Amino acid sequence: MRKTALLTIAAMACMMTAMAVSAEETGFVVATDTVFKPFEYTDASGNFVGIDVDILAAVAEDQGFTYTLNSLGWDSSIAACQAGQADGMIAGASITDERKASGWVFSDGYYNATQSMTVQAGSDIAGFADLEGKQVGVKTGTQGAAYAESLMEEYGFTVTYFEDSPTMYQAVMGGQVVACFEDTPIMASSIKDGALPLQIVEGTENEGAPYGLAVFADEDGTLSDKEAALLEKFNAGLANIMENGVYDEILAKYLGTEEEAEAATEAE
Repeated sequence: MRKTALLTIAAMACMMTAMAVSAEETGFVVATDTVFKPFEYTDASGNFVGIDVDILAAVAEDQGFTYTLNSLGWDSSIAACQAGQADGMIAGASITDERKASGWVFSDGYYNATQSMTVQAGSDIAGFADLEGKQVGVKTGTQGAAYAESLMEEYGFTVTYFEDSPTMYQAVMGGQVVACFEDTPIMASSIKDGALPLQIVEGTENEGAPYGLAVFADEDGTLSDKEAALLEKFNAGLANIMENGVYDEILAKYLGTEEEAEAATEAE
């Protein structure tokens, strides 16, 4: 009897050890967007790359953890986190009080981004006052959408919602909407790299907010152990790569010179 009990205890111990190893090997599951250049996108060779992608990789290396990065799109990334199918998301998510109030829990900020208005190249729309009676495009659930919504009553325009940025850009170029609201660095990169016949309207930027990795609290405001661990490790690794220069190298890789990269983060 005693021998059987000891064998049972030993078996349970082995099983618990195996479970722990399995959990460690699995690492974190992180969701992200699919088309948010230069933060996450697919390059000409089919590789998934971008500022967010490289920052997460550098932080993971610094902190010694493994992860799986799932490219799901903006709305699906949020849904995956809320359903417990992902531990967190990194997708150019702006840190705002509204999101915090609805259960988002953010890491430290890693890039300050403004939102601005973009129109067709050569458009006679020079500011918000020229939007009266017209339709503008926004991407659902983004800070660009929130920015447009905050202005629509004052300037008398209506908003059309799109699921992704490329479709929204096509709507502006095709005349279905006269303008769109988007994160300024994303819009600038898309116009430059895609040679799009679009232009950012000078003077339409808002104050902006920093991007952060996000995890999602339960209804009672608590985080799972993995979510809390991801947040802690990300913050620690981010601080280290900012100090040792890796962070600046990543920004310079995608944004140009180190001076341009530093200018982009002055407001952080």
